Amino acid sequence: MKIASIHIFSLSGERRDLRFNTNGLNVITGRSSTGKSALSDIIEYCMGRSTFKIPDGVIEENVSWYAVVFQFNGEQVLVAKPAPKPGADECSTAMVKRGLNVQPPNFDELLINDNDDGVGRLLSRLLGIPENTTDVEMGHSRASFEANIKHTFYYLFQKQTFVASKDQLFYRQNEDHQPRAIRDTFPILFGARSIEKLKLTAELRSLQRQARINQKSLDQARMDVELSTDRSLSLLSEARSVGIFHGEEINETSVIDVLRGALDWRPSPIPEEDGSLVSALEDQLVQLREDRQSIRKQIESAKKFAMRASDFEFEANEQRDRLASINALPRSAEGGWQWPFLSKEDEFDTPIAAALLNELSKLDEELATIESNKPNLEAFILEREGEIDRISQSILTKQEELGAAISAIEQIAELGGRNAAAARVVGRISLFLENFVSDEEILRLERTQLRLETRIAALEGQIGRDNGQERLLSVINGISSMISNYISRLGGEFGKFPARLDLRNLTIVFDRPDRLTYMERTGGGENHLAYHLGAILALHRYAAAGDHPIPRFLMIDQPSQVYFPSEEVYRSVGGSVERTESDADMETVRRLFRLLYEYTRDHVQDFQIIVTEHANLRDDWFQEALVEPPWTKPPALVPEEWIG
Repeated sequence: MKIASIHIFSLSGERRDLRFNTNGLNVITGRSSTGKSALSDIIEYCMGRSTFKIPDGVIEENVSWYAVVFQFNGEQVLVAKPAPKPGADECSTAMVKRGLNVQPPNFDELLINDNDDGVGRLLSRLLGIPENTTDVEMGHSRASFEANIKHTFYYLFQKQTFVASKDQLFYRQNEDHQPRAIRDTFPILFGARSIEKLKLTAELRSLQRQARINQKSLDQARMDVELSTDRSLSLLSEARSVGIFHGEEINETSVIDVLRGALDWRPSPIPEEDGSLVSALEDQLVQLREDRQSIRKQIESAKKFAMRASDFEFEANEQRDRLASINALPRSAEGGWQWPFLSKEDEFDTPIAAALLNELSKLDEELATIESNKPNLEAFILEREGEIDRISQSILTKQEELGAAISAIEQIAELGGRNAAAARVVGRISLFLENFVSDEEILRLERTQLRLETRIAALEGQIGRDNGQERLLSVINGISSMISNYISRLGGEFGKFPARLDLRNLTIVFDRPDRLTYMERTGGGENHLAYHLGAILALHRYAAAGDHPIPRFLMIDQPSQVYFPSEEVYRSVGGSVERTESDADMETVRRLFRLLYEYTRDHVQDFQIIVTEHANLRDDWFQEALVEPPWTKPPALVPEEWIG
């Protein structure tokens, strides 16, 4: 993606065209206040940024539309945007036109057909930014977001305000939340996260979203089914109350089919409601409550019996333990008991021993009977408690039916007749059946959920171990390996030391033998310029070599200002070759532009650099890079005849 041309339209419809060479160095030089620095603001505005950053003054007062033609491989895209309405500082509407060779429109052809979101999506897709989501570690409050064309701005613009700053390396780095956005999107844009993994992750997110939606639908359907049972019985009771149905009790499994029959109901002469259904339901409720109370008494009696049996068992066990102690006495040779240490003649009387043994045996039998009856007693209590639950549910159902019957009678009275009430009930039944969830729908949702969860599990296994940190370190090392060379060629003070990109702090670090030196700890505007350009040229070279989705252009605003004695002297040059040669450090100025020229010719051949400047060199290669003759008379960008 490069800049083919910039176009502005006057308030009355005239058009000003500024065309660029999409490969190589482009230079626009001239006096101050001619509109050079506004070019990057126009490009950014037409790349989908809603905020209007073009300075107040001649341009803002005399331009009605701004347009940029972007060059892609085999395609051009024109994005035109109107100036914000008076008093506003934003505009999000746009015109988009695509084609092999797009010609700028006339004023009467300008029309709104898109907005900044659409522009951002289109440019992101054509640039090749894959569907993605930034990684956010667990516990962080910030939300993940999608990297897009706007996150490449950091690497496209080196504006006058910070091109030689020691504190700010990237565009917009000094704004709130932007440093975090740079760090989050860098791995995506520079290939630290593989395209294949991004695609799999995007598919995984999509499937997870579908699974959440389907699960919610399934849960709602199951809940509707649970609620529909009571609702269907209530409607059936209402239908009976108003005379739509007659006859014996209907099985719950056939209620829906019966309700569908209500849709065939037609008004007919029917006697008014005599209240018999309400009375029958009330009688049924009374009987159900009596049955429940009877069963509760049975359960209470069984529990009391179990408690008494438990007390008896405790006492019997104690008595058995006392009697069983007789077994501890010694026996004679004939089997009789005797006191210890006594002779055979002194043994217990055999009838006494027999009586004791008989009592012990009876206790054993009684305890065995109690133990064997425990399971039966517990089963009886559980069975009765289950019956209580069933009767309670029947009571709730009958209460629903009774409420519906009473409601139907009230409706008959309110509507002046049973037919009118019946028509109303039929309408409610119709609405209920329209929203009724069938077993087939539940089964379909369950199968869909199973399919989604199976695919999600497969993708999670396919994505595998996250090696993002190792890949990111490799990318940073690859970029850092090129930074030192460019800094050295630009004459940076620490160019002889290895330099590396510090993504955490968004700066350049020099690995000196004795200590680390950060860019913010260095001095001299010439050095800071060398560090900025060294980093940004290395980033673009790495992106181009790996075919990463970074636009293949770079805009640099007034870089040579650091090579002049003062800002006033620099501004006074005004695009003059003679003033440049008399006032500037020509060796460093020529070295700067020569590097930029060779960068597009030798290092990254399919690349575009646009420089807005005050300096001017007489070298042929520099003169060939001029987009237009020096802008020596303000406002230059805006034709003088536009100004009233």
